[in-house]
Formats: sequence, C-alpha cells, structure tokens
Amino acid sequence: MDLGQIGTAMVTPFSNAGNVEYDLTEKLVEHLISTGTDSLIVCGTTGESPTLNHDEKFTVFSNVIEIVNKRIPVIAGTGTFNTAESVKLTSRAAELGADGVMLVTPYYNRPDQKGMVAHFSHIASETGLPILLYNIPGRSAVNMLPETVIELSKIKNIRAVKEASGSLDQMAKIISGTDSSFKVYSGDDALTLPLLSIGGEGVISVASHIVGLEMKQMISAFKAGDTEKAANLHRKLLALFQAIFSAPNPVPIKYALSVIGIDTGGVRMPLTDFGEGKSLFDEVWQNYKNA
Repeated sequence: MDLGQIGTAMVTPFSNAGNVEYDLTEKLVEHLISTGTDSLIVCGTTGESPTLNHDEKFTVFSNVIEIVNKRIPVIAGTGTFNTAESVKLTSRAAELGADGVMLVTPYYNRPDQKGMVAHFSHIASETGLPILLYNIPGRSAVNMLPETVIELSKIKNIRAVKEASGSLDQMAKIISGTDSSFKVYSGDDALTLPLLSIGGEGVISVASHIVGLEMKQMISAFKAGDTEKAANLHRKLLALFQAIFSAPNPVPIKYALSVIGIDTGGVRMPLTDFGEGKSLFDEVWQNYKNA
C-alpha cells in the first residue's frame, strides 16, 4: 500500500436533499487528483462517517473506486468501535475493490492497549487488504501508545499509521521502533513538515482539498534538501491550516471548497453551517492568496 506523501481525507459530497451525490463526487475526485493528491481516504472523520449508514458508505466506496479507476489508491474507512462490524465493513470494502482500509481506534467503549491489539489484530487476520491505523485521541478518547503501534506493525498487512495525537515525541518513538517499510503519516496538516523532519512519510490531509499543490511543493522542497523553501511554505500555509480547523471538521473545509468553486453540499446534523466563521476564513484566504 503506497499512499504517497499526500493522502486526502476526502469530504463526502451531498446533494441539496442531503443524499450522497455521485456527480459532485466525480468533480471533487478529479479536482483532488489534479492538485497533488496521491491517495484518497474515504468515509473517515472528514467524510462524516458517523452520519453515514452502511449502504451510504458502500455507495461512497464504490463511487470513488469507479471514478478513480486505479489511478491512485482508494482507502476505505471501515473502523468502528465494534470489532465484528469492522470486519464486515472491511470485507465489503474488499469486495468493492478498495486498495486498503483505515481503522480508527475504537471510540466510546475506550479499550486499553491490550484491547486495541486484540481489536486490530483480529480485523487484520480476517482480511488481506493493507491496513492504515488511525490514532485520534481527541475524538476516540483513547490514545494508542507507540508501543502498541510498534507491536501491531509486526502484522504483515498493518502497513502504516495516521497519527493525530499531535505528539511529535510519540511519532518519533513509532518511527524508531518500526521497520522502514512501516509508514507514519501526520493526521494534522500543521505537523506535516515537522514530521518529515524526524523521518515521517507525509500527511493524511484536509487542507489538500484546496492547497494540495502548495503542500506538494513544500514536501518536495524538503525532500530535495531545500529546507528554507519548505519552511517558508509551511509558515505561509499555517494560518490557513488553523482556519480550516476553526470549527468542527469538515464544516470549514466544505465552505472552503465552495469558495474555490467546488460544490460538495452542506454537512449533516449534528454539525451545522459555518456561520460567523465564514468571514474569518475569507480574510485568511485572501491574505494567503495575496502573500
């Protein structure tokens, strides 16, 4: 599973009636592929997975897989707090042609580290698909420790982790303790460059919906040894990264997409419209464009 350096955690486009919208999905996918996205992660947090029922998730999986047509990897978000249910979703994603799956740390029931190892190990044993682990303590209320990731990395089809703990110390421990074939991705856009500097692979990004090419330039500059250029691009992007997370994700990024002419519809309740945050984002966006 080669996710490249920028995997986009894709929003789920909805029609005015609130249904998953194929035509809008196609336009979004083509936009992302043309602006630096190396892989697509669908039905994750940014894809509003908590509000999608199983049939809708399968629709998104099949739609995106069909549109992409093997041009880049498509990773299906199939992780839940229910191990058996996660196995079923993963099996269906495989049938539909997904290139891999993303499995989030179980939320709400808050397993300990032993429970996480049991959960992910069992799912891995039931599928041949490559697995991207997803550690996001701010949403799941549990933190998958580096030692747990290191243990899980020894399982053949567990190939990478999306680290959204915000801790570079934690990421460094994972990098030090895993084989070079195991990849560590930042789950926070603002930590992309810092993670690269300690040996990480790249980012599972939200901001790449609107600044994918600029992020690719930053990563390419760093890889080429031009750290000054990479740092300048990071600083230029930083305020925008912050604005994109100034309200619950994906509220700001769906609005941001509308600003650049990509319609992805609204968000589902309990999320609500961006409201007063729109003017702040507009100001940050104009400052970024004029910089």
